[in-house]
Amino acid sequence: MAHILKTLNSWFWWENIWMPINVTWAHFVDRDGLVFPKAHQLYATIPYALVLLIIRFFSERYIAIPLAKALGIKNVRRVKPQPNPVLESYFRECSKHPSQSDIQGLAKKCNCTVRLVEKWFRRRRNLEIPTVLRKFQEAFWRFSFYLTSSIAGFIFLYDKPWFYDIWQTWVGYPFQTLLPSQYWYYMAEIGFYWSLLFTLGIDNRRKDFLAHVVHHLAAIGLMSGSWCANYVRLGTLVMFVHDTADFWLEAAKMFNYAHWEKTCNMLFIIFSIAFFITRIILFPFWILRATLYQPTFYSTTPVIAYFLFNGQLLILQGLHLYWGYLILKILKRFIFLKDLKDDRSDEEEEDSVTDNEEESIKNGNKNSCGSSKHLLNSSHH
Repeated sequence: MAHILKTLNSWFWWENIWMPINVTWAHFVDRDGLVFPKAHQLYATIPYALVLLIIRFFSERYIAIPLAKALGIKNVRRVKPQPNPVLESYFRECSKHPSQSDIQGLAKKCNCTVRLVEKWFRRRRNLEIPTVLRKFQEAFWRFSFYLTSSIAGFIFLYDKPWFYDIWQTWVGYPFQTLLPSQYWYYMAEIGFYWSLLFTLGIDNRRKDFLAHVVHHLAAIGLMSGSWCANYVRLGTLVMFVHDTADFWLEAAKMFNYAHWEKTCNMLFIIFSIAFFITRIILFPFWILRATLYQPTFYSTTPVIAYFLFNGQLLILQGLHLYWGYLILKILKRFIFLKDLKDDRSDEEEEDSVTDNEEESIKNGNKNSCGSSKHLLNSSHH
């Protein structure tokens, strides 16, 4: 096994994959004031991710919650449905949204009214939807990071020649020295996306969950790969282009949760404009042009990494087009129906069952028996 791992490691770091012809890893030893990225430095992104999670915890608790209260968002306590093995089994194994005929069968099985069964399922579904306050906290954390990263990115890039002339990203490649600002920019960004992956199971789950998983993994892979191959100048531009639109969206979400409708609408329109400028125009016609077309002027034989990185960038652009389509749908509904609802998120259902009614469904439990798999069959006899 050790021999196999050693062989795979040697294949993975084969110079012909990563480097131009006649360049080896030995050339990337720090010398004469030149500092180069090292692959082992990426291990630090994991503890950096844990640090970001700690910062997130305290910022959500001591900044986001008071801010939410100031904006009028209340910490609503979810009412749990009374334990009922039959309904719980049906909820988990069959459907979270039973049909009317199924509800009638469940009501007979539990010896309670149809209305109580409907209330039980409503409350049970609500338990799996994050509260408005929890959504606000998540949006606040992302807003804080993206805004901070955008400001820091601009400070890091505004005096760099490749910020204005993207051809400069290839001047002197691959022997471009690593700047301290580039190191911290990369560590923060990769650490942030690791932290998002760590919390995918507890964060607000949307219908485009899989797209977010692909996006986070592609982002980590791209940034890590560009770090190892010293595509750092281009990498910082890619990160900056993405972050400058995202904080507008998170700000719009926060005001949406607070029901500041006009402010939310204005911020979402600004986000939409920023998104289409950065993701649909700048990214393909500025960034992808620099990664697909310009390298051919510096090397007549592209390395394997050229195809790997551009493949991931094209996947990223595919996600941009997908999200752009969703944004256009929301804008269309807003223009014609004056509705800015996000279809990706589930909404909490109204819950008005009284304590006495809830006690009835609990008592009905005593007469229930059997598995939900046989429930509907018995109700039809």
